[in-house]
Amino acid sequence: MFLVRGFFVASALFASARAQYYKRLGGCPTLGCLFPPDQSDFLPGQLFDIRVEVHAPVNGSEAFNSGVPDESFVLCIQEPDGECVPVEEYFGKEAPALEKWDFSYYEDLFAEDADNLTGVNVASKAWRAVSLPKPGDYIAKLKFYEGIETVANWTVRAPSTERKAKNVLLFIGDGMTQSMITAARLIGHKSINGRYQSLMQMDQMDALGHQMTHSLDSFITDSANSATALYTGRKSSVNALNVYADSSATPFDDPKHETIAEMFRRETNGGLGIVSTAVIGDATPAALCAHTRDRDQLAAVVYEYLYSPEELNSTLAWPTSCKSPDVIFGGGAELFLAEEDAFEGRDMYGEFGARGYNVVFNKTALASAPNDTKTLGIFSTSNMAKWLDRLVYPDNLKDKANSPTGDGSDATDQPGLKDMTLKAIDILNAQYKEEGWFMMSEAASIDKMMHVLDYDRALGELLELDDTIRATLAYLKAIGEDENTLVVVTADHGHGFDVFGGADTMYVSAQEDDRSKRRGGAFRSSLSRSCVAHSLIVGIYANSGLSGYQVATESLPNNDTVVYGDQGPNFPVQWAPRYAYAVSRDYPHAHLRLLTQCAGWLCR
Repeated sequence: MFLVRGFFVASALFASARAQYYKRLGGCPTLGCLFPPDQSDFLPGQLFDIRVEVHAPVNGSEAFNSGVPDESFVLCIQEPDGECVPVEEYFGKEAPALEKWDFSYYEDLFAEDADNLTGVNVASKAWRAVSLPKPGDYIAKLKFYEGIETVANWTVRAPSTERKAKNVLLFIGDGMTQSMITAARLIGHKSINGRYQSLMQMDQMDALGHQMTHSLDSFITDSANSATALYTGRKSSVNALNVYADSSATPFDDPKHETIAEMFRRETNGGLGIVSTAVIGDATPAALCAHTRDRDQLAAVVYEYLYSPEELNSTLAWPTSCKSPDVIFGGGAELFLAEEDAFEGRDMYGEFGARGYNVVFNKTALASAPNDTKTLGIFSTSNMAKWLDRLVYPDNLKDKANSPTGDGSDATDQPGLKDMTLKAIDILNAQYKEEGWFMMSEAASIDKMMHVLDYDRALGELLELDDTIRATLAYLKAIGEDENTLVVVTADHGHGFDVFGGADTMYVSAQEDDRSKRRGGAFRSSLSRSCVAHSLIVGIYANSGLSGYQVATESLPNNDTVVYGDQGPNFPVQWAPRYAYAVSRDYPHAHLRLLTQCAGWLCR
């Protein structure tokens, strides 16, 4: 009662103050915005844009200077113990043209309810494609409105003096948390007397670390911003791909920063591969090459893969790009078909083919594709089929009219993540054995299935990722590239998810109505007399039991045998056991959602 009352008291006290739900511009708490912002890190020679915005709110709590922005602002760059040198002189650049625009926003939810917009006039300049070649600390100073100053401290980190790996393979389990890995282990591996009889490959990696996924201006991230952080070393805003979001009207002029893929191509001329089970223009694969504050510009992302950011706007210098990646595998045919959602209604299949790509549309063609040619593999109109549907419930692939050719047939011959990853290694290694290669391989639908509370499919995708990692390590060893290849496995962000007990699905099914099935949402427990001991649905603690997914039908989970199902080791023996897991997820609402996977209800 105290907490609830405290919440409303706090709300009443601060209702008149400017809130943070909406922002004038993320990363810009003052009226002088400087990007890259304070505390930005760089690699030596990494290209980036500088954007300055001076704001003059016309109304609202920050109204200033009658809405007239200072057009005479000055930016300088200072090295330790040195003078602050005008930015044009420091980087040897001509002064860019002054840009002016305006925008409006709601200061908070009260303003939105009242439809009370705050207008802001802006004066801005942008210096494109600059870099800092020497490690060390730098200070950028923006002076505006006759004495007001915004200061950004930048650090260029000293690089490793020795190249330790020729190749890099980055696996991303999108949305994957440690608790999901625990759940996948529970259903994919047999435990006898407290010991797992086999381990996930992720349990056996040489090193383990943790990362913080918050964005530049919010503590909840998304796949675009988190991929940007992974690929560039910079925090940005939600929805942004390798840019700091500015306030201009277009999503394609925001200040860019060079990705690891672009830098790798530019400095080593090595190979580049992009593999995902998502639409290939989706945020995680897109962030290797694309530059926009709006992740929904999927068609433009595909265009950038083939060409470059400069092709989208030739007036904005950006002398780096992914230079047409050697491998692009995933879903999303609608982004390539002229009659669907392709960039400017163009035939992107034709344009990729004209630039030397071999284009394939199914698993069979992928397997036989030559390794000496750039290859585009698109296997579905949208996101690719899930592991559970491809391997356990293949009838679910029928009547989808999702062929990547656009002919209205079904895409029933889709490869899995392992098929695509191993083929990508073959292509990259054949063409770049000396120079080396960089590849990202994403299990995208862990995240996508968690969003829709389809836990069986999400965990199937996670087990497929682990199986792909296992097969990849073995294959790299077989071809003699294991000592030359750094393999990194990570998530980009997580979900609120946990396994909290077990459920007897036969007992659940025998109940006559939904209320009986729920039993008030409480749990069965045998801990102590102080605990609830009614006959309730979900067994927790001692009553949670063992995994019914690792035994044959009609067998009890506590038997001491190890058996394999149709998909082999490291996967469930069955997907619809009598004794199923009970899992919970707290997204997007504040209350707890409880769900048991009973008799495979979500699988069919």
